[in-house]
Amino acid sequence: MKTTVTFKKIDSSSSLKSYVQKKLDRFDKMLDSPAEAYVVLTVEKFRHIAEITLNCDRIRIHAKEDSESMYSSIDALMDKVKSQIKKNKEKIKRHMSGNKRSIKDESSEYDLSSESTDNMTADQIIIEPIDYKPMDVEDAVIELNSGRQSFFVFNNARTGQLNVLYKHNNGKLGLIQPRG
Repeated sequence: MKTTVTFKKIDSSSSLKSYVQKKLDRFDKMLDSPAEAYVVLTVEKFRHIAEITLNCDRIRIHAKEDSESMYSSIDALMDKVKSQIKKNKEKIKRHMSGNKRSIKDESSEYDLSSESTDNMTADQIIIEPIDYKPMDVEDAVIELNSGRQSFFVFNNARTGQLNVLYKHNNGKLGLIQPRG
């Protein structure tokens, strides 16, 4: 790891530089590609401030810690950086895991022709019973906006027919009504 240590309002110390370098070398194993670390050590009155900017491939981490001792500031800073690296790696792992497919694969797999519906068994279909109440469209809009669902099934009080109110991707609402 390429490390640059800058001292502000404090005399440069080779022991502090080597301490920072030793702490940062532990992160080489956690990072996938070579990284650059810019560390700034500052003293303001009684506060000892350690600040780092770490750049690695697509990861950019910035952290800052202060305490009454420079070594404890560096330790706290390295703990913060370690947790941020772990958090970032978990995020990437969570994003990349799963059974992801391209759009082309999904469209060919879910072709609902007569052949594929014949091959579907009853255990592949999930049945979710719902309760629907007679209400106006305005009341259904309020119910839809208050819940987490992307659609709301209700019995239209004016027509007496079953209707479905749903949210479009563009934020508008759609209403499905039977003809006749």
